Amino acid sequence: MSINLARRSFFRRKEQDNVIRLPWLKANLEFTDKCTRCGDCQTACPESVIILGDGGFPEIDFSASECNFCKECVNHCKEDLFDLTQVQAWNNKATISNGCLNIESVYCRSCAESCESEALKFNFTNTTFVSPDVVLDDCNGCGACVSVCPVNAIAVKLNR
Repeated sequence: MSINLARRSFFRRKEQDNVIRLPWLKANLEFTDKCTRCGDCQTACPESVIILGDGGFPEIDFSASECNFCKECVNHCKEDLFDLTQVQAWNNKATISNGCLNIESVYCRSCAESCESEALKFNFTNTTFVSPDVVLDDCNGCGACVSVCPVNAIAVKLNR
C-alpha cells in the first residue's frame, strides 16, 4: 500500500495552524518543507523559548519565558528561511480567555506589569475588576505576559 504524501501533508498543516513558528520567517514559506530540523535555532535561543515540536520542527513555547527578538535563531540557521526586512517579527498577538482572574473579581495585573510595549490595558470605567484589553497595534507577540499569568488565561496566537 502506498502513502499519499500530499494528502498527509494537508492534514499535518491543518493540525499545526496553532503552532507559533520562529520570528522573521519569510511570508508564504512552507516551513516544514524548508526546515532541516537541525536544532541550531533551539540551541542558540538565550531565552529557551524554542522547543522541538511535532516532527522535530522548532516552535515557540512561552510557558517559561518570552522572545526578546535577539535574532540568535536567525543568525544560527543555515537555511534561507528568514526575512529581516519585515517591520514586525511576526503577526502573533496576545489573547485573553475568560479564565482571567479579574473576571472572577480577583485583583491581578501580572500580565500588564510584564508587558514592555504596554499593549495590555485595563478599562476601569465601570468596575475595579476587568480583564485586560489587548491593544493589537502595540502588541508585538513577545509572550512576556504568558508565563506570568497565574491561571494560564493568556495565549499568543496568529492574528488573522
